Amino acid sequence: MGILYIVATPIGNLEDITIRAIKTLLTVDGIASEDTRKTGLLLKHIRNMYHKLIYDTEAEKRDTIRKFTQQKLFSYYEQNEAQRIPEIIIALKNGVSIALVSDAGTPLISDPGFKLVRECIREGIKVESIPGPSSVISALVSSGLPTDKFLFLGYPPRKPGHRKTFFENVKKSQENIKATSILFEAPHKLIKTLEELQEVFGDIQIVIGRELTKVHEEIRRESIPESREHFMKKEPRGEIVILFSKEQA
Repeated sequence: MGILYIVATPIGNLEDITIRAIKTLLTVDGIASEDTRKTGLLLKHIRNMYHKLIYDTEAEKRDTIRKFTQQKLFSYYEQNEAQRIPEIIIALKNGVSIALVSDAGTPLISDPGFKLVRECIREGIKVESIPGPSSVISALVSSGLPTDKFLFLGYPPRKPGHRKTFFENVKKSQENIKATSILFEAPHKLIKTLEELQEVFGDIQIVIGRELTKVHEEIRRESIPESREHFMKKEPRGEIVILFSKEQA
């Protein structure tokens, strides 16, 4: 029986990958990837930069290089998830080891994968997490907001009516549980989301993390109107994390 490895990869800075993740990615039989192009570049980087860290003997080095050159890198994303799951389960049952990676960060966090993990558990297949970077945690610990309790909300709903109800429910939850709320948003939707947050929560202080761990990392701590003004002048790019709390920053 094979093992499904859930492998966290860097969210920006490639030096943030762990030694355990490197060993796993360079020795598994196959890698299920949300974006095979990005994963291919990461594999090339870690093979060139870190191979000396993981070889105990020359024989192990030769075996790992052989495996790497034969390794099957295949796509696994929301649109083909239903098709891929049975294929992966069959492979795992036949002793094939597979790593699951996302575009960046920890797989399954607002990304496909939980259905595969659930099916592996049902079939008695071992699932092993290789922990590492997460933009949720990186944004939280540098936000200045309370970290003892937090609520990760993923991406807000797409439909306007659903979005307003969603934010109103978040506000109610903050009355009951004093936790920092964290959500993702796409750059082109940021202004609209800020407007909706202001409508429901008022002129509260928020924290926005953008391009975390990358060269142009930006962490802004300000009121919603100030944030809107800034991003209306300068169109945002990259992954965006928004944080706010009943206890203001």
